[in-house]
Amino acid sequence: MTNHNVFCPGPDSICSGRRGFLQTGLAGFATLSLPGILRLQAQRAMADDSGTSRDKNAVIMVWQPGGCSHLETYDPKPNSGSEYRGPFATIPTKVPGLNFCELLPRQAAIADKFTVLRSMRQNAGGHPAGSMQLLSGDPDTRDKPKPRLPDWMSVTNFVRSQRGPRQNPLPAYVGINPPLEYNGPAYLGDAYSPFVVSGDPNQPTFSVPNIGLSDTSEVKRLGRRSSLRQNLDTLERTFDQQKELAALDEFEAKAMTLLTNPKTKEAFDLNREDPRTRDRYGRNQWGQQLLLARRLIEAGVEVLTTSLAGPLCGRVQNWDDHAVNHHVFDGMKFRSAAYDQAVTALIEDIYERGLNERVLVVVTGEFGRTPKISYAASTGAGDASAPAGTMQPGRDHWPRAFSNIWAGGGIQHGRYIGGTDKRGEDSIERICGPGDFLATIYHHLGIDSANTLIKDFNGRPTPIVDHGKPIPELMG
Repeated sequence: MTNHNVFCPGPDSICSGRRGFLQTGLAGFATLSLPGILRLQAQRAMADDSGTSRDKNAVIMVWQPGGCSHLETYDPKPNSGSEYRGPFATIPTKVPGLNFCELLPRQAAIADKFTVLRSMRQNAGGHPAGSMQLLSGDPDTRDKPKPRLPDWMSVTNFVRSQRGPRQNPLPAYVGINPPLEYNGPAYLGDAYSPFVVSGDPNQPTFSVPNIGLSDTSEVKRLGRRSSLRQNLDTLERTFDQQKELAALDEFEAKAMTLLTNPKTKEAFDLNREDPRTRDRYGRNQWGQQLLLARRLIEAGVEVLTTSLAGPLCGRVQNWDDHAVNHHVFDGMKFRSAAYDQAVTALIEDIYERGLNERVLVVVTGEFGRTPKISYAASTGAGDASAPAGTMQPGRDHWPRAFSNIWAGGGIQHGRYIGGTDKRGEDSIERICGPGDFLATIYHHLGIDSANTLIKDFNGRPTPIVDHGKPIPELMG
């Protein structure tokens, strides 16, 4: 008989309080209610007592919001005809038989260090539903205002939290300008959302608030503010202070450690990197985001997500290259240099620092772009977009075929998996869906996706992967 791991998340009230600690410091500490304290203790008691050690494997997911064209990156089709083929040449990579678009020369030169999955597909054509399919496994093709299922990042954070206390002062799950618009923890509650780092790490004024405070007077002020015995004196008189206060003390200690431990501040401080390393990643937002991702993962963060969005994408600040948004070929050329440099540096760095067994890097968007080129009038002038009213080429949403890349993770690299037809319209060989994508990530993280269930809002045990198995070539 199959043994299933069934988890029940804690109530939202304590989840929201915990998230507040991590994102805004200890300001709300005194407002934590007694029921919340008691639920916190109950949640602690749920920890897995199997005695197994915490799996230290980690994942960096680099997200291309809006959907990246597979034809202008990892699956070019030079013989597809003028209605489909873009203006760019095809170049060989370090892997025999594997060709890329000429926009990715750096990645082509290190293709032996990663694997290209060319046969991804899902069946949702909108950004919300497409993102939810890939990141949570929700099969619904309708665009919903909020997710029904928790994404794999939140699930990982939740499941690993049940295995016992975390010793590292850094948060387990961090998002650097993360993909939050269409995803989230759903019924797990906000406690399992990421610690969010926003802004441009390339700016000299960039900082992460409430991390590793160095002002002695401020640290003392926070210590006074968080005093349990001053703010919650009724707890001492009414309840077993040894047990209940111990639970809350631990909670408080974790928040205070994040706020005051100098090691946490060091992990977020890019100025501690060799300037040549910063140059190698690219002195721009994307390069420094991926460098910060590597620093945090190396320091003990377990799940890290980051979106390559913003001005480096072009006028509409994402990869959604409809003709009304961008001139698709100008857009891909505009962003490719920063993208190619940053991703190449991250992959090389993972290997050079000996992290390639423990750390898996996944680069993907929610879908690809239409192989057949469309034309429409631009809705506005800007980077990679002609003046309003100008007819320009674009590619639209295309979930039937797209590519992503996988590096590290103890995987044997230097190959590609699957394939698409002659125009790149359909995945036809080794087709992989969202369930396979998720199961592969969970496998690396030591989570049994086939037998792990989490109770939803209605108390029903819900599988974290409904259909899908780890992709054998991507199992380290």
